[in-house]
Amino acid sequence: MYDLSPALDATVQPGTNILLAGPPLTGKRALGFDVIAGGIDAGEGAVVVSTKDSAQRVLNEFESRFDIDDEPLTVIDCVTRQQGISDVTESDHVKYASSPVDMTGIGIKFSEVLEEYYQVRGLERNRVMLHSLSTLLMYSDLQTVFRFLHVFTGRVQSIDGLGLFSIDSTAHDDQTMNTLKQLFDGIITTHEDGEPTVRLP
Repeated sequence: MYDLSPALDATVQPGTNILLAGPPLTGKRALGFDVIAGGIDAGEGAVVVSTKDSAQRVLNEFESRFDIDDEPLTVIDCVTRQQGISDVTESDHVKYASSPVDMTGIGIKFSEVLEEYYQVRGLERNRVMLHSLSTLLMYSDLQTVFRFLHVFTGRVQSIDGLGLFSIDSTAHDDQTMNTLKQLFDGIITTHEDGEPTVRLP
C-alpha cells in the first residue's frame, strides 16, 4: 500500500492513478508534492513531470524539505527547452523534453527514468506526479491527451506505482473532465475554502 500521509489520511493500492482536480490556487500542486515528498522520506523513488515550472523551481521546492543529492528524485522538465534555452545538461535529477506538445518525448524520458530506478537502483516503489494536464490540453486536443494518458497511467499501473495528475478543473468543460476522469482510479478535489474532497478506490 502507498501511504498518502501527512498530506491525506489515506492509503491506496499499488498501481493507483489519482486525479487532483480543482480551481487554480487551491493547493493541488502543494498537495501532490507533499505526497511525493512522503514517498521520498519512505525511501521510494519519485518522478515529477513538469509542464508548468522549470526543473530548478521544482527541485527548489523539495530542497527546502531535505537534501535531495542522494535521493531518487527526477524532474522531467517540459518547459525550459520550449522557452528557447537549449544549452541545458541532463543529470540524475533532471531530464528534458522539448515541450509539452512532445508527448512521445515525455513518454520516452519517463520510461528511461523508471527503467533506471527499477533495474539500476532497485527501487520497486515509485511515485509519479504530472503537473499539469491543463498545460497539455492547451497545446493538444483532448483525443491526443487522452491517448497519451491512457499509456502513461497504464505504465504507472504496470510498475505498481502511484500516479498523481493535477488539472485546473475550471479551465475545461464538463465533457473534457468527464472523459479524462475515466482514466483514474480516484479523484481528490481541492476547494477555495475547506478541506479537499477525497474519493479513492
